[in-house]
Amino acid sequence: MAELPPLLAGFEAAAREILEPGPLSYYSSGAGAEITLRENVEAWERLRLAPRMLVGVETRDLSTTVLGRTRPHPLITAPMAFMRLAHPDGELALARAAAATQTSFTLATLANTSQAELAAGAPDATRWFQLYVFRDRGVTDALVERAADHGFEAIVLTVDLPVVGLRETDVTLGYTLPSDLPVPALEGLGGGGGQTLAESLTVIDPGLRWSDLELLADGPLPVIVKGILRPDDARKAVDHGAAAIVVSNHGGRQLDTVLPGAEALGPVVEEVGGEVDVLVDGGIRRGGDVVKAVALGARGVLVGRPLLWGLAVGGQAGAQRVLELLLEDLDRSLALVGSPVLSDLDESVLAG
Repeated sequence: MAELPPLLAGFEAAAREILEPGPLSYYSSGAGAEITLRENVEAWERLRLAPRMLVGVETRDLSTTVLGRTRPHPLITAPMAFMRLAHPDGELALARAAAATQTSFTLATLANTSQAELAAGAPDATRWFQLYVFRDRGVTDALVERAADHGFEAIVLTVDLPVVGLRETDVTLGYTLPSDLPVPALEGLGGGGGQTLAESLTVIDPGLRWSDLELLADGPLPVIVKGILRPDDARKAVDHGAAAIVVSNHGGRQLDTVLPGAEALGPVVEEVGGEVDVLVDGGIRRGGDVVKAVALGARGVLVGRPLLWGLAVGGQAGAQRVLELLLEDLDRSLALVGSPVLSDLDESVLAG
Protein backbone atom coordinates (compact mmCIF):
# COMPACT_ATOMS: atom_id res chain seq x y z
CA MET A 1 0.00 0.00 0.00
CA ALA A 2 1.24 3.50 -0.82
CA GLU A 3 2.23 5.81 2.01
CA LEU A 4 -0.78 7.44 3.65
CA PRO A 5 -1.20 11.24 3.53
CA PRO A 6 0.23 13.08 6.54
CA LEU A 7 -2.78 15.41 6.93
CA LEU A 8 -6.55 14.89 6.92
CA ALA A 9 -7.05 17.11 3.88
CA GLY A 10 -4.73 14.85 1.93
CA PHE A 11 -7.09 11.90 2.37
CA GLU A 12 -9.97 13.71 0.70
CA ALA A 13 -7.76 14.85 -2.18
CA ALA A 14 -6.45 11.31 -2.68
CA ALA A 15 -9.93 9.76 -2.45
CA ARG A 16 -11.22 12.10 -5.14
CA GLU A 17 -8.54 10.71 -7.44
CA ILE A 18 -9.35 7.08 -6.57
CA LEU A 19 -13.16 6.91 -6.55
CA GLU A 20 -15.30 6.61 -9.66
CA PRO A 21 -17.61 9.59 -10.37
CA GLY A 22 -20.78 7.83 -9.17
CA PRO A 23 -19.58 6.70 -5.73
CA LEU A 24 -17.68 9.96 -5.28
CA SER A 25 -20.84 11.94 -5.95
CA TYR A 26 -22.87 9.75 -3.61
CA TYR A 27 -20.43 10.31 -0.75
CA SER A 28 -19.58 13.96 -1.31
CA SER A 29 -22.78 15.57 -2.60
CA GLY A 30 -25.37 17.53 -0.68
CA ALA A 31 -28.94 18.68 -1.19
CA GLY A 32 -29.92 21.52 -3.49
CA ALA A 33 -27.23 24.14 -4.04
CA GLU A 34 -25.16 22.49 -1.28
CA ILE A 35 -25.27 25.60 0.92
CA THR A 36 -25.77 23.56 4.10
CA LEU A 37 -23.07 21.14 3.01
CA ARG A 38 -20.60 24.03 2.99
CA GLU A 39 -22.06 25.67 6.08
CA ASN A 40 -21.56 22.51 8.14
CA VAL A 41 -17.81 23.08 7.91
CA GLU A 42 -17.79 26.87 7.82
CA ALA A 43 -19.97 27.29 10.92
CA TRP A 44 -17.35 25.52 13.06
CA GLU A 45 -14.65 27.66 11.44
CA ARG A 46 -16.50 30.87 12.37
CA LEU A 47 -16.42 30.01 16.08
CA ARG A 48 -13.34 31.49 17.74
CA LEU A 49 -11.41 30.07 20.68
CA ALA A 50 -10.12 32.08 23.65
CA PRO A 51 -7.25 30.03 25.16
CA ARG A 52 -6.24 30.13 28.82
CA MET A 53 -2.53 30.30 29.66
CA LEU A 54 -0.33 28.88 32.41
CA VAL A 55 -2.82 26.32 33.65
CA GLY A 56 -0.59 23.22 33.45
CA VAL A 57 -1.38 20.95 30.51
CA GLU A 58 1.34 18.34 30.84
CA THR A 59 -1.30 15.60 31.00
CA ARG A 60 -4.62 15.57 29.15
CA ASP A 61 -7.85 13.65 29.66
CA LEU A 62 -9.98 13.17 26.52
CA SER A 63 -12.65 11.04 28.18
CA THR A 64 -16.38 11.70 28.13
CA THR A 65 -19.56 9.98 29.24
CA VAL A 66 -22.23 8.80 26.79
CA LEU A 67 -25.24 6.65 27.69
CA GLY A 68 -23.92 6.32 31.21
CA ARG A 69 -20.59 4.81 30.14
CA THR A 70 -17.18 6.45 30.31
CA ARG A 71 -15.63 6.63 26.83
CA PRO A 72 -11.91 7.28 26.22
CA HIS A 73 -12.73 10.14 23.85
CA PRO A 74 -15.77 11.77 22.19
CA LEU A 75 -15.33 10.49 18.62
CA ILE A 76 -18.03 8.20 17.16
CA THR A 77 -18.32 7.02 13.56
CA ALA A 78 -21.39 8.39 11.83
CA PRO A 79 -23.65 5.87 10.09
CA MET A 80 -22.82 5.71 6.39
CA ALA A 81 -24.39 3.51 3.74
CA PHE A 82 -22.86 1.40 0.99
CA MET A 83 -19.27 1.48 2.26
CA ARG A 84 -18.12 -1.18 -0.18
CA LEU A 85 -18.35 1.48 -2.85
CA ALA A 86 -15.31 3.02 -1.14
CA HIS A 87 -13.38 -0.17 -0.38
CA PRO A 88 -14.09 -3.91 -0.75
CA ASP A 89 -13.82 -4.45 3.02
CA GLY A 90 -16.44 -1.75 3.65
CA GLU A 91 -17.95 -1.63 7.12
CA LEU A 92 -15.68 -4.33 8.51
CA ALA A 93 -12.59 -2.27 7.78
CA LEU A 94 -14.01 0.85 9.40
CA ALA A 95 -15.31 -1.08 12.42
CA ARG A 96 -11.88 -2.61 12.97
CA ALA A 97 -10.28 0.83 12.67
CA ALA A 98 -12.79 2.10 15.21
CA ALA A 99 -12.00 -0.75 17.59
CA ALA A 100 -8.26 -0.06 17.29
CA THR A 101 -8.83 3.54 18.39
CA GLN A 102 -11.58 2.81 20.97
CA THR A 103 -14.11 4.66 18.83
CA SER A 104 -17.77 3.64 18.89
CA PHE A 105 -18.89 2.39 15.48
CA THR A 106 -22.36 2.95 14.00
CA LEU A 107 -23.58 0.40 11.45
CA ALA A 108 -26.07 1.81 8.95
CA THR A 109 -29.35 0.16 7.99
CA LEU A 110 -28.19 0.42 4.37
CA ALA A 111 -24.83 -1.16 5.08
CA ASN A 112 -23.29 -3.81 2.87
CA THR A 113 -22.56 -5.90 5.98
CA SER A 114 -25.14 -7.52 8.23
CA GLN A 115 -25.25 -7.11 11.99
CA ALA A 116 -24.12 -10.71 12.44
CA GLU A 117 -21.19 -10.29 10.05
CA LEU A 118 -20.12 -7.08 11.74
CA ALA A 119 -20.29 -8.58 15.23
CA ALA A 120 -18.27 -11.62 14.13
CA GLY A 121 -15.76 -9.65 12.05
CA ALA A 122 -15.16 -6.82 14.53
CA PRO A 123 -15.97 -8.31 17.94
CA ASP A 124 -13.94 -5.72 19.84
CA ALA A 125 -15.80 -2.75 18.41
CA THR A 126 -18.38 -0.91 20.50
CA ARG A 127 -21.35 -1.14 18.15
CA TRP A 128 -24.41 1.03 17.59
CA PHE A 129 -27.05 0.33 14.93
CA GLN A 130 -28.56 3.13 12.87
CA LEU A 131 -32.21 2.41 12.09
CA TYR A 132 -34.54 3.51 9.34
CA VAL A 133 -38.12 2.54 10.08
CA PHE A 134 -39.49 0.52 7.17
CA ARG A 135 -43.06 0.47 5.93
CA ASP A 136 -42.97 -3.19 6.92
CA ARG A 137 -42.66 -2.80 10.69
CA GLY A 138 -41.98 -6.50 11.07
CA VAL A 139 -38.67 -6.00 9.28
CA THR A 140 -37.90 -3.02 11.52
CA ASP A 141 -38.61 -5.06 14.65
CA ALA A 142 -36.40 -7.87 13.38
CA LEU A 143 -33.49 -5.48 12.79
CA VAL A 144 -33.77 -4.16 16.34
CA GLU A 145 -33.93 -7.68 17.77
CA ARG A 146 -30.89 -8.77 15.75
CA ALA A 147 -28.96 -5.74 16.94
CA ALA A 148 -29.68 -6.68 20.54
CA ASP A 149 -28.82 -10.32 19.90
CA HIS A 150 -25.46 -9.41 18.35
CA GLY A 151 -24.23 -7.15 21.11
CA PHE A 152 -25.09 -3.72 19.74
CA GLU A 153 -25.26 -1.13 22.50
CA ALA A 154 -27.89 1.26 21.15
CA ILE A 155 -30.27 2.08 18.30
CA VAL A 156 -29.65 5.33 16.43
CA LEU A 157 -33.04 6.26 14.98
CA THR A 158 -32.71 8.56 11.95
CA VAL A 159 -35.76 10.83 11.77
CA ASP A 160 -34.84 13.34 9.05
CA LEU A 161 -35.40 11.18 5.97
CA PRO A 162 -39.16 10.86 5.40
CA VAL A 163 -38.29 11.26 1.72
CA VAL A 164 -34.93 11.56 0.00
CA GLY A 165 -33.51 15.04 -0.45
CA LEU A 166 -32.77 16.29 -3.96
CA ARG A 167 -29.06 15.67 -4.47
CA GLU A 168 -28.62 17.36 -7.80
CA THR A 169 -25.19 15.96 -8.62
CA ASP A 170 -26.50 12.41 -8.25
CA VAL A 171 -29.48 13.26 -10.46
CA THR A 172 -27.21 14.72 -13.13
CA LEU A 173 -25.05 11.60 -13.16
CA GLY A 174 -28.07 9.25 -13.12
CA TYR A 175 -26.11 7.03 -10.77
CA THR A 176 -27.44 3.54 -9.98
CA LEU A 177 -26.22 1.16 -7.32
CA PRO A 178 -24.26 -1.84 -8.64
CA SER A 179 -26.52 -4.86 -9.07
CA ASP A 180 -24.19 -7.06 -7.03
CA LEU A 181 -24.00 -4.70 -4.04
CA PRO A 182 -25.36 -6.57 -1.00
CA VAL A 183 -27.71 -4.71 1.35
CA PRO A 184 -28.78 -7.32 3.92
CA ALA A 185 -31.46 -5.13 5.52
CA LEU A 186 -33.28 -4.78 2.18
CA GLU A 187 -33.35 -8.46 1.29
CA GLY A 188 -36.88 -9.43 0.42
CA LEU A 189 -38.03 -5.80 0.29
CA GLY A 190 -37.15 -5.07 -3.33
CA GLY A 191 -34.14 -2.95 -2.40
CA GLY A 192 -30.43 -3.31 -3.06
CA GLY A 193 -28.44 -2.96 -6.26
CA GLY A 194 -29.51 -1.96 -9.75
CA GLN A 195 -31.64 0.96 -8.57
CA THR A 196 -31.34 4.70 -8.38
CA LEU A 197 -30.44 5.96 -4.92
CA ALA A 198 -33.97 7.33 -4.46
CA GLU A 199 -35.57 4.01 -5.41
CA SER A 200 -33.44 2.12 -2.91
CA LEU A 201 -34.98 4.18 -0.09
CA THR A 202 -38.66 3.89 -1.01
CA VAL A 203 -39.07 1.14 1.57
CA ILE A 204 -38.57 3.69 4.38
CA ASP A 205 -41.82 4.79 6.04
CA PRO A 206 -42.57 8.53 5.58
CA GLY A 207 -45.34 8.21 8.17
CA LEU A 208 -43.01 7.98 11.18
CA ARG A 209 -44.43 9.72 14.27
CA TRP A 210 -43.48 10.38 17.89
CA SER A 211 -45.61 7.40 18.94
CA ASP A 212 -43.25 5.18 16.94
CA LEU A 213 -40.33 6.47 19.00
CA GLU A 214 -42.21 5.48 22.16
CA LEU A 215 -42.61 1.94 20.86
CA LEU A 216 -38.93 1.67 19.97
CA ALA A 217 -37.90 3.14 23.33
CA ASP A 218 -39.79 0.29 25.02
CA GLY A 219 -37.58 -2.20 23.14
CA PRO A 220 -34.40 -3.97 24.22
CA LEU A 221 -31.93 -1.13 23.47
CA PRO A 222 -31.72 2.58 24.29
CA VAL A 223 -32.74 4.81 21.39
CA ILE A 224 -30.64 7.75 20.24
CA VAL A 225 -32.67 10.10 18.02
CA LYS A 226 -30.62 11.48 15.12
CA GLY A 227 -31.71 14.41 12.97
CA ILE A 228 -32.86 17.00 15.53
CA LEU A 229 -32.26 20.72 14.84
CA ARG A 230 -34.96 22.40 16.96
CA PRO A 231 -35.20 22.66 20.76
CA ASP A 232 -38.93 21.86 20.70
CA ASP A 233 -38.27 18.65 18.76
CA ALA A 234 -35.52 17.80 21.23
CA ARG A 235 -38.03 18.20 24.05
CA LYS A 236 -40.53 15.94 22.29
CA ALA A 237 -37.83 13.33 21.68
CA VAL A 238 -36.96 13.23 25.38
CA ASP A 239 -40.61 13.16 26.40
CA HIS A 240 -41.18 10.18 24.08
CA GLY A 241 -38.30 8.11 25.39
CA ALA A 242 -35.07 9.16 23.66
CA ALA A 243 -31.95 8.21 25.61
CA ALA A 244 -29.81 10.71 23.68
CA ILE A 245 -30.05 13.11 20.75
CA VAL A 246 -27.85 13.75 17.74
CA VAL A 247 -28.06 17.30 16.45
CA SER A 248 -27.73 16.62 12.74
CA ASN A 249 -28.84 17.76 9.28
CA HIS A 250 -27.87 14.45 7.62
CA GLY A 251 -24.56 15.83 6.38
CA GLY A 252 -26.34 18.52 4.38
CA ARG A 253 -27.93 15.83 2.20
CA GLN A 254 -31.63 16.34 2.89
CA LEU A 255 -32.95 19.93 2.95
CA ASP A 256 -30.68 22.74 1.86
CA THR A 257 -30.28 25.97 3.90
CA VAL A 258 -31.16 24.29 7.22
CA LEU A 259 -29.14 25.11 10.34
CA PRO A 260 -25.63 23.70 10.56
CA GLY A 261 -24.83 21.66 13.65
CA ALA A 262 -22.59 24.32 15.16
CA GLU A 263 -25.55 26.74 15.26
CA ALA A 264 -28.28 24.28 16.24
CA LEU A 265 -26.31 22.59 19.05
CA GLY A 266 -26.41 25.27 21.76
CA PRO A 267 -30.19 25.77 21.88
CA VAL A 268 -30.80 22.00 21.94
CA VAL A 269 -28.32 21.58 24.80
CA GLU A 270 -30.02 24.40 26.67
CA GLU A 271 -33.38 22.65 26.31
CA VAL A 272 -32.51 19.03 27.15
CA GLY A 273 -28.79 18.78 27.91
CA GLY A 274 -29.45 18.37 31.62
CA GLU A 275 -31.62 15.31 30.98
CA VAL A 276 -30.01 13.33 28.14
CA ASP A 277 -26.70 13.27 26.31
CA VAL A 278 -26.57 15.54 23.27
CA LEU A 279 -24.26 14.60 20.40
CA VAL A 280 -23.59 16.46 17.15
CA ASP A 281 -22.41 15.71 13.62
CA GLY A 282 -21.76 17.57 10.40
CA GLY A 283 -18.55 19.27 9.31
CA ILE A 284 -16.22 18.00 12.05
CA ARG A 285 -12.82 18.18 10.38
CA ARG A 286 -10.33 19.12 13.11
CA GLY A 287 -9.62 18.63 16.77
CA GLY A 288 -10.54 22.27 17.33
CA ASP A 289 -14.02 21.54 15.97
CA VAL A 290 -14.41 18.84 18.60
CA VAL A 291 -13.28 21.27 21.32
CA LYS A 292 -15.91 23.77 20.15
CA ALA A 293 -18.66 21.13 20.06
CA VAL A 294 -17.89 19.94 23.59
CA ALA A 295 -17.65 23.54 24.81
CA LEU A 296 -21.19 24.07 23.48
CA GLY A 297 -22.41 21.06 25.45
CA ALA A 298 -21.97 18.01 23.21
CA ARG A 299 -20.95 14.78 24.92
CA GLY A 300 -19.70 13.31 21.66
CA VAL A 301 -19.27 14.04 17.96
CA LEU A 302 -20.02 11.84 14.97
CA VAL A 303 -17.51 11.88 12.12
CA GLY A 304 -18.51 10.77 8.62
CA ARG A 305 -16.94 11.78 5.33
CA PRO A 306 -13.31 12.01 6.54
CA LEU A 307 -13.52 8.32 7.45
CA LEU A 308 -14.88 7.41 4.02
CA TRP A 309 -11.94 9.20 2.44
CA GLY A 310 -9.57 7.27 4.69
CA LEU A 311 -11.33 4.02 3.82
CA ALA A 312 -11.10 4.72 0.09
CA VAL A 313 -7.40 5.58 0.27
CA GLY A 314 -6.15 2.85 2.58
CA GLY A 315 -8.90 0.51 3.80
CA GLN A 316 -8.70 -0.20 7.52
CA ALA A 317 -5.27 1.42 7.82
CA GLY A 318 -6.48 4.58 6.10
CA ALA A 319 -9.60 4.91 8.25
CA GLN A 320 -7.60 4.21 11.38
CA ARG A 321 -5.06 6.88 10.48
CA VAL A 322 -7.85 9.43 10.01
CA LEU A 323 -9.14 8.65 13.50
CA GLU A 324 -5.63 8.84 14.92
CA LEU A 325 -5.02 12.21 13.28
CA LEU A 326 -8.28 13.58 14.69
CA LEU A 327 -7.45 12.29 18.17
CA GLU A 328 -3.92 13.71 18.00
CA ASP A 329 -5.33 17.06 16.94
CA LEU A 330 -7.93 16.95 19.72
CA ASP A 331 -5.24 16.25 22.32
CA ARG A 332 -3.08 19.07 20.95
CA SER A 333 -6.06 21.46 20.84
CA LEU A 334 -6.93 20.76 24.47
CA ALA A 335 -3.40 21.64 25.50
CA LEU A 336 -3.36 24.81 23.41
CA VAL A 337 -6.77 26.03 24.55
CA GLY A 338 -5.69 25.58 28.16
CA SER A 339 -8.26 22.98 29.18
CA PRO A 340 -6.46 19.69 29.74
CA VAL A 341 -9.64 17.87 30.84
CA LEU A 342 -12.15 17.56 27.99
CA SER A 343 -15.14 17.30 30.30
CA ASP A 344 -14.24 20.65 31.88
CA LEU A 345 -14.77 22.51 28.60
CA ASP A 346 -17.54 25.09 28.54
CA GLU A 347 -18.44 28.21 26.59
CA SER A 348 -15.80 30.24 28.45
CA VAL A 349 -13.22 28.96 25.91
CA LEU A 350 -15.26 30.44 23.06
CA ALA A 351 -14.67 34.08 22.16
CA GLY A 352 -17.60 36.47 21.94
